[in-house]
Amino acid sequence: MKTNPWKLLDQYPVPIVEALAALTREKSSPCYIVGGTIRDWFMGVESKDLDITVARDSFVWAGELARELGGTFVPMDVEEDVARVVWQEFCVDFSSFREGAKAIEEDLLKRDFTINNMAVQFPAKVPDSWDSIEPPEILDPAGGQKDLQDKTIRSTSSAVFVSDPLRLLRAYRFMAKFGFRIEPYTEKQIREHIHLLYLAAEERIAYELDAIMAAPASTKTIEAMHENAILEELMPELYRGVGVTQPSSHHLDVFGHGIAALKHMETVQKDPGAYFPGQGELLSEYLQRDRRRILLKWAALYHDLGKPETHEIREDRNGRITFYNHDKEGARIFDIIAARFKWRRDDRDFVSRLISIHMWPFHLNNARKKTGLTPKAYLRLIKAVGEEYPGLFMLAMADSLAGCGAGKPPGMEEDIADLFYEVETVYRKTIRPVLAKRVLTGNDLIAVFGLDPGPEFRKIFDCLESAQVEGDVQDREQALRWVENYLKLHK
Repeated sequence: MKTNPWKLLDQYPVPIVEALAALTREKSSPCYIVGGTIRDWFMGVESKDLDITVARDSFVWAGELARELGGTFVPMDVEEDVARVVWQEFCVDFSSFREGAKAIEEDLLKRDFTINNMAVQFPAKVPDSWDSIEPPEILDPAGGQKDLQDKTIRSTSSAVFVSDPLRLLRAYRFMAKFGFRIEPYTEKQIREHIHLLYLAAEERIAYELDAIMAAPASTKTIEAMHENAILEELMPELYRGVGVTQPSSHHLDVFGHGIAALKHMETVQKDPGAYFPGQGELLSEYLQRDRRRILLKWAALYHDLGKPETHEIREDRNGRITFYNHDKEGARIFDIIAARFKWRRDDRDFVSRLISIHMWPFHLNNARKKTGLTPKAYLRLIKAVGEEYPGLFMLAMADSLAGCGAGKPPGMEEDIADLFYEVETVYRKTIRPVLAKRVLTGNDLIAVFGLDPGPEFRKIFDCLESAQVEGDVQDREQALRWVENYLKLHK
């Protein structure tokens, strides 16, 4: 490479660079910029993280740097001698040579993939200009530069998967993040060592899976995981859907439909306005909320988990295939998966709720065509899903797009988009104002009507909200009369 590798240090604050150079001089011992920092630099990606490897005593190096900068020392792994220094928004990660390595080249060959196996020795002095000094040697014992150019993920040996089985999954994270391919021999090694995955902590597995889903086009990676059997090892529940036939509106079995729904969710997320005309800005803003893109993709992949358990061929209805209550059963099965991977409660509840009600937009569309929808029907939907209704409709759109059988009703996607427009309009103009401020409170029920607090309060307020949304109650006086009549009827 023509450019001086040390110039990558220009992206880090001068105090960090000068403090590390001073430590190198004081200890008369080299330290190396390694791994992801070098990889990202070759790819033209700026990073606020700096990965440093030293021969030994990385905790000591990190502690001294933290004191010099006034930063925060964070022990990451005591057994592996890994520590972090946080200063402002930058992180410097220290590690010692791994697994008994005596030299940097030996250490590099014990790392996971060739694209992460490069290093540059840290300068002992910081010049006025990096162009004024000779560039350092790029240590690349496994050919990482060539694999970066070829966009290839290659393990250094099968031993790396034995020493840390999580690397089996990390290969796919890099595939998703960078759009690289995993070379065939590495795929073979992964298949041979899949049984070791159970040794990795569930939280670490969940982190890698989320990182895969964070990529804009993660379906290709999920399909590769399926082809190499790693997806089945992690999520056997999905594979109950293999070979489970569906009605004529679908062209795939239950398993294939889940993969297709994930792919279409990514397409919808890329340009929501193309599927929901006039609502693109609203949906794009919704997708910026915490983890919504990732969680909706999980919801798409898992939405029909309950179909294999509820699959029936009804001979009394001319052999019709049914999946009654598969949405509720799917939410139950998903909760088992989420518990296994120790998901955060908020994330689990979000996906579980969408799975449990993912059929509502389709049911409402059927009712809308037959008899039309009342304001009360819109209110029930909003109260079931809350302000996550945009996510529910994006899931419905992906679900619909993933079903392309000969028996699929025409115009289904257009119907979903039209219904979303109506729901959004009613919510914004009518429902949100009603839910935002009650015209009566529990104290009113106690003071005016002499009621004792209890479950009946919730029933009264639910019915009162329906009356408000339907336009029968518009102010406090009307609300009091409405409650009086309600109590008479339910005496």
